[in-house]
Amino acid sequence: RVQFQRLPVPESVMGMFKELEEELDDSVQHDGRIRSFPHQRGNWSTLVYLEYYPEVEFVELIDLLLTHLQMHKLPMARLAEFHISLSQTVVLRYHWINIFVESLKEKMTSFDRFYCVSDKVKIYINQEKTRTFVALEVSAGSCYLQEIVNEVDKSMKEFDLKTYYKKPSFHISVAWCLGDVTAELEKHQQELQAIVDRFENGARILRMFADQVRCKTGNKIFSFPLR
Repeated sequence: RVQFQRLPVPESVMGMFKELEEELDDSVQHDGRIRSFPHQRGNWSTLVYLEYYPEVEFVELIDLLLTHLQMHKLPMARLAEFHISLSQTVVLRYHWINIFVESLKEKMTSFDRFYCVSDKVKIYINQEKTRTFVALEVSAGSCYLQEIVNEVDKSMKEFDLKTYYKKPSFHISVAWCLGDVTAELEKHQQELQAIVDRFENGARILRMFADQVRCKTGNKIFSFPLR
């Protein structure tokens, strides 16, 4: 009787399919945040957005806002990255990614680069009412952003995914906390706006040059340069 020894699978083969999966969500690694939908094998969380690259003064401004809220016993955490969402967060199947990206790429080729301004303090809460945000709403450039969203929505419909909100409020979220504290934060909204309005060089640092649209799906980021 011949016995066969099971040979170890080479590491090169074991690593071939690692990129097919997102990391399992660990709320401890995300400051207690939880997913809007459960992780499933082969499902990739996907978002279309404009990335904002902050100057040092922008971070200083946000810290002023957070210090003011801290004085009123409303501690919030500053976000590490900043962007303007152009879609809802949707679930994309792995085998759809390349086709979806090509669809977006084709639709973004007709758009020129542009500026938008985010200088209006506004309070938001997520749909699950588990997180509250302080954000800077777009006051100039919304019409152009809406035109881009209209094209992004077309790609979403091709894959039977959720389109963006009917009347979106484009904004850059800058800080967040757990739970629903919108009522408490809105009491201080005018004070926060005054800090923004008085901030030196505010007009410059709150102006964003949009030269590319991005799509993040799982651990992949795709960029679509504007003309």
